[in-house]
Amino acid sequence: MSTVLVTGATGFIAQHTIVQLLDAGFRVRGTVRSRKRAEYLREVLARHTDQADQLELEQADLTSDDGWDEAVAGCECVIHMASPLPNKPPKDENEVIVPARDGALRVLKAAANAGVRRVVMTSSVAAVIYGHARDGSRSYDEQDWSILGEGVGAYEKSKTIAEKAAWDFVESLPEDGRFEFCTINPGLVLGPVLDRDFSTSGEVVRKLMRREMPGCPDVGWAVVDVRDVAKAHVTALTEARAVGQRFVVAIEHTSMLDIANILSEQFRGRGYKVPTRRLPDWLLRVVGVFDKTAKLAVPELGKRQDLSNARARDVLGFQPRSLREMVVDMGETMIAEGAL
Repeated sequence: MSTVLVTGATGFIAQHTIVQLLDAGFRVRGTVRSRKRAEYLREVLARHTDQADQLELEQADLTSDDGWDEAVAGCECVIHMASPLPNKPPKDENEVIVPARDGALRVLKAAANAGVRRVVMTSSVAAVIYGHARDGSRSYDEQDWSILGEGVGAYEKSKTIAEKAAWDFVESLPEDGRFEFCTINPGLVLGPVLDRDFSTSGEVVRKLMRREMPGCPDVGWAVVDVRDVAKAHVTALTEARAVGQRFVVAIEHTSMLDIANILSEQFRGRGYKVPTRRLPDWLLRVVGVFDKTAKLAVPELGKRQDLSNARARDVLGFQPRSLREMVVDMGETMIAEGAL
């Protein structure tokens, strides 16, 4: 029963990953920014695994050196998931970029000092596709990196800069002191929520089910089920071929209208009037003035996220769930958890 550190333990992906790790027989240590969240997290996880007593929690924050050496001590592996995910555009992009980059380096330095065997870091397709022509003319993969020019948002910059900083740090370590390293780059993460406090990525389903959007703008994402993302992280801990690799984990490009149609078909008989008409681009821009989460989608109008998951299928055995399953399960669990 080796011990795995999972940073950002309260996160949407992290909760699912912790459950899978515990059920697989690992001991898990998670980090939380505040101990006030620790007991609540234990209660949430105890509803989804019988092994919650094998979880311990430590306080550590991406913006401070305090606590990271203690958190990593005695761990064989680290899954670094903690990273800012804003639900509205920040006033200053460095509010997102600096903690993502510096926090990753704090975790990796602590891992190196503790002699950790392997680190798996959660990145994003945001570090792969932005700044490129996303018009459907080609598919992007792990060889591609986002180009951080004009029009690339703070979150996309933060994931790209943090991942590049991590690879550079690992490369700078002496060979006899270098841990094994890889990254997981998921798309927009959907699937079942474990409690009512879920990631910004779930906002598309929540807003559609609450009819907070008058219709569906021409935006879309490469989506993926949270359970499949968690499994990719767990597999990457032990798969020898994962070392030194990036892994795109997402399915094909999916429009907001595709998601809305599934939700409408599944839930309209239960009183959820999901909007399924196409929204003109100008109207999203107007909505974005008042709804800061919607404003995040404005730069995505008319753009596609076409990516290859061939490497994840080959190395990690990635077998993604269908769009319908992840969308329906997210809607059902949001209802069950009172998130709507």
